[in-house]
Amino acid sequence: MIAIIDSGGANIASVQFALERLDVTSILTTDADVIRGAERVILPGVGAAPVAMDILRKAGLVDVIRGLTQPVLGVCLGMQLLFDQSSERADSADPDTSMLGITPGNCAAFIPAGDRSVPHMGWNSLDFTSTHPLLKGIVQGAYVYFVHTYFAPVTTATIASCSYGDVFTAMVADRNFMGCQFHPERSGPVGARILQNFLEMPA
Repeated sequence: MIAIIDSGGANIASVQFALERLDVTSILTTDADVIRGAERVILPGVGAAPVAMDILRKAGLVDVIRGLTQPVLGVCLGMQLLFDQSSERADSADPDTSMLGITPGNCAAFIPAGDRSVPHMGWNSLDFTSTHPLLKGIVQGAYVYFVHTYFAPVTTATIASCSYGDVFTAMVADRNFMGCQFHPERSGPVGARILQNFLEMPA
């Protein structure tokens, strides 16, 4: 059983549809026991890190997620939430947003420039920085679909990076926790293969 954590992201339905196309059913939940008992867990997210973290805290899921031992996949904002902090704030008076702290690194915002707008939106290519089962069958330079304003730095846990002014983590893997900054559910055959690879990983 695949548990999708209901973090309030607008991409949740599209993630469910992508799994259905792979003949996999899922359950959308904030039930800690269901999440702990799931074979695999997906943490989706679109929007603001402070809002998503507030939802997870109110649902009592922060420590639950940190303690998971099965394969976990963060998608878009869900990947960023795996890191320590984000410079995104609930308001100007708040300090940086503390996130799950599962893998080291702090997220920052893209800075607009003459040749690029923010958010980073559209297709961009992956640069593999290591080998990992998530990348099975994916060719170097494959294009995937991004929509994001904040990004995670490249760290020792980065398995694929991407460049948009800044070079950033496009895919991360830290023990059983993995993530895609892009939207695999909107990235055609490449995204479908990455989801299939996640589903095929030993639970």
